[in-house]
Amino acid sequence: MISVYSVLVLILAYLFGSIPTAVWVGQAFYGIDVREYGSGNAGATNTFRVLGKQAGIPVMLIDILKGWTATNLAYLLSVTAIGSHHTAAFINYQLALGIAAVMGHLFPVFAGFRGGKGVATLFGMILAIHLQASLLCVGVFILVLLTTKYVSLSSIMAGFTYSIGVTFVFPVYIKSVIIYSMCICVLILVTHQKNIERLLKGKESKVNLFKSKLA
Repeated sequence: MISVYSVLVLILAYLFGSIPTAVWVGQAFYGIDVREYGSGNAGATNTFRVLGKQAGIPVMLIDILKGWTATNLAYLLSVTAIGSHHTAAFINYQLALGIAAVMGHLFPVFAGFRGGKGVATLFGMILAIHLQASLLCVGVFILVLLTTKYVSLSSIMAGFTYSIGVTFVFPVYIKSVIIYSMCICVLILVTHQKNIERLLKGKESKVNLFKSKLA
């Protein structure tokens, strides 16, 4: 049974996700809105592109923390409310909280509902739910990034790796986690549609994480 308290925690998770880190950092320290430059997204990747690593690294870490914190808000509820820790009911509620945070990042109430693509926040979510599969994603992301310098391609490959990880490498027996891992693949493909088009045309920009591109 869904209680009013559990709904309020879901709203809190959305608000955590809605913190527009890239927008606030850009405006507070550089006097610009990163959504007006680069890819036009309010995320860590575009922050790296526009402002460089000094802004990109904090934005990325905070966006990851948003997803991790929101997902772990499940621990605020009593065991009798959602079941004991690591049970299907508990994991399902964590998934709901993580999804709320990702939706907050995509459509942030604090930034006119114009957010980023949610990859860093999504990573924070899966980090809270399945550590081993998440670390596998990190390995694949870094490998693809170092090889191609395409952050978009790295994100897509990492998303598919998570689904493979929870299904075959570190199998879980909670169906909702497996289903959600497949949904992650779809979400990343949808949010990176333009990137995929540019990749196929050879027009996707490569990212130098150690150099600012802001003129």
